[in-house]
Amino acid sequence: MFNSPLLLGFEQVERTIDRVAKSAADGYPPYNIERMGEHALRITLAVAGFCEADLSIRLEDSQLVVRGKQVDDKDRVYLHRGIASRQFQRSFVLADGIEVDGATLDNGLLHIDLSRPPPPTTVRTIEITRAGTPRASAGQRSGSGSEDRVIDVVDLAE
Repeated sequence: MFNSPLLLGFEQVERTIDRVAKSAADGYPPYNIERMGEHALRITLAVAGFCEADLSIRLEDSQLVVRGKQVDDKDRVYLHRGIASRQFQRSFVLADGIEVDGATLDNGLLHIDLSRPPPPTTVRTIEITRAGTPRASAGQRSGSGSEDRVIDVVDLAE
């Protein structure tokens, strides 16, 4: 997709798309992503049979990686084994600014809470001068008594 010579510098985007495509191919363990508030998300993975010691959650660059590995009990003798004890790795690519707040394991469900704090609002004052008048440096006003006006500009970019 990004192999065109006109699309230079998109290698990181291509790698991210490849990681997402690979992780979507495996359907285990199943998961949900919920909106918990205006700036909060929750990823819930169904990890029945795993305990806290069997699970690990790591943030690797902008990728959240959840791994699970159960240790087989050699003393158990199964007459029928229908519950798989397989290891897994599930990855989620996080957008810039997403923070991992914590994780809890409750009744076979692993909840990972995420938040995206709103960006700080920046306020900058822009001085308006008459045409032909030299501009004063920031924070200074010309002492000529001219009718310069100052307006406030608020950046609400999200």
